[in-house]
Amino acid sequence: MVKAIPDHPLKILHLEDSLADHGLAKAALRRSGMAFTLQHVDTLETFKTLTANEPFDIILADYRLAGFTALDAWRHVAQLPQHPPFVLLSGAIGETAAVDAMRLGIADYLSKDDMVRLPHVMARAIEVHEARKMREHAMAELAASQRRLADLTEHLQTSIEKERAAIAREIHDDIGGALTAVRFDIAWIGRHTHDPAMQEHASAAADMLQHAIGASQRIMMNLRPPILDQGLVAAVQWLASSFERRTGVPTVLRASSAVVNIPAEVQLVAYRTAQEALTNVAKYAAPQRVRIDLADSEGVLTLEVADDGCGIEPAMRDKPKAFGLKGLLERARTVNGWLDISSQPGKGTSVILSVPIASRDNASAEGEPQ
Repeated sequence: MVKAIPDHPLKILHLEDSLADHGLAKAALRRSGMAFTLQHVDTLETFKTLTANEPFDIILADYRLAGFTALDAWRHVAQLPQHPPFVLLSGAIGETAAVDAMRLGIADYLSKDDMVRLPHVMARAIEVHEARKMREHAMAELAASQRRLADLTEHLQTSIEKERAAIAREIHDDIGGALTAVRFDIAWIGRHTHDPAMQEHASAAADMLQHAIGASQRIMMNLRPPILDQGLVAAVQWLASSFERRTGVPTVLRASSAVVNIPAEVQLVAYRTAQEALTNVAKYAAPQRVRIDLADSEGVLTLEVADDGCGIEPAMRDKPKAFGLKGLLERARTVNGWLDISSQPGKGTSVILSVPIASRDNASAEGEPQ
């Protein structure tokens, strides 16, 4: 016995212009023990009215009818937002035509000569249809979840950058100012004392204060470098120079132009991508040289950070806690960009950020990034 998939009697619409064939279909369903209601219709207009206003669990349709075919009926059904599965039940269609119809989205085909299999074909069509609906629902939920995640990521990145800017200002205004004032006082003490021990301590304290001032300046630059106000090329050049000075690894920046006119949010994403990529190079790559390419051509900003170091093992990239690379991917998505990471063990790594941007003329008309 074939059981209906829904928990209620199947509501079936039968498009058929032969009352005898309609009776045969009803008899086949009764013999199976299936609980159902079977509504008969033989004109296209009535069929359209019924399917537009009543829900059905499945539709059975002869292929050739008076003045139209099942494909005309299917074209109407396919436009409905939640249409039921549509099964051809016909003796006037060849296998090739049946396959072509199924390629259009029709669920299945059964010859009238094989009517005994009708309950099984219907049950299978409904099961496949329900599985497809569940998959589509899951895909829609996944897409919505990804959109929410992207919105959250963008919100978090914006909040982080605001906090960084606020902290940088506080370091500059409070800590930086206080350290500079103390350094002047220590220098005054050193100049006005004649005790050699006091002078030595004052000199050592001045050196430590200078070190602290330099550290605070580096922290400020990492949090929100003022050089970003001079444009992306200047900011990335500063990153490259700082990286080379700190690590001793020759680092070259090649830019397509001295000025890249892009929105402020894209500029920040590109800068943070270069910064994180260079941080990873310094931690893991052990390279002999590093190359940075920056270009804005054909409506796409491209930033590449490449090294000739030890490369990244595939297992390392898939680690659950590889937040650096995952963070770069999410940053890229916030500006509709994408990130490509290619690496071979022993042959280096290339991190490429690509972001669609407006033309240089449009960007200039909109003004410089803030």
